[in-house]
Amino acid sequence: MLRIRHTDENPHEASEINVTPFIDVMLVLLVIFMVTAPLTTVNVPVDLPSSTEKPAPRPDDPVFLTVKADHNLALGEDNVAVEALPNALQQATKGDKEQRIFLRADKTVDYGTLMSVMDKLRTAGYLKVALVNLKGQEEGQDVKSSGPMGSGAQ
Repeated sequence: MLRIRHTDENPHEASEINVTPFIDVMLVLLVIFMVTAPLTTVNVPVDLPSSTEKPAPRPDDPVFLTVKADHNLALGEDNVAVEALPNALQQATKGDKEQRIFLRADKTVDYGTLMSVMDKLRTAGYLKVALVNLKGQEEGQDVKSSGPMGSGAQ
C-alpha cells in the first residue's frame, strides 16, 4: 500500500537565521576600523601653491572680507571688529545670506585664525565663501605682476 505523507506529519524545522556569526564579524570589523581610523589623518606640513586656473567671474558688487597680518578684519575698505562682523555683513549684503563672501588673508595669517574667521561667517549664516588668491603667481614671482582674483571654494 502506498502511503501519502502530508506536511503536517513532519516535525517543524527552525528556519531562523543564526545571527551570532554575523555579529562576531561586525564586532571584528568595528575593532579594525577603530584601530585604523586614527592612522588615516594627514599630519604633513604643506606650503599650498597659488592657483593658475581661470578664475570664476566676479559679481558686480563683491563683498570682500580681509584678514590683515595683525589679525584685524576689514570689510571692503573699512576696518571692523570681530564682534561687529555679523552686523557689518548684514549691512554690506543687504541681508542676503546667499551672497558669496570673498575672503582674503595675508600670507602671514595662521590657519587657525583663518578658520576662526570662517567659523564667524558660518555662525552669522554666510555659508558661501570664496577664497581669494593671486592669479598665476609662482614661487619667487613678483606679486606686483599679478592681480587679485577669486577662486571659489565652499
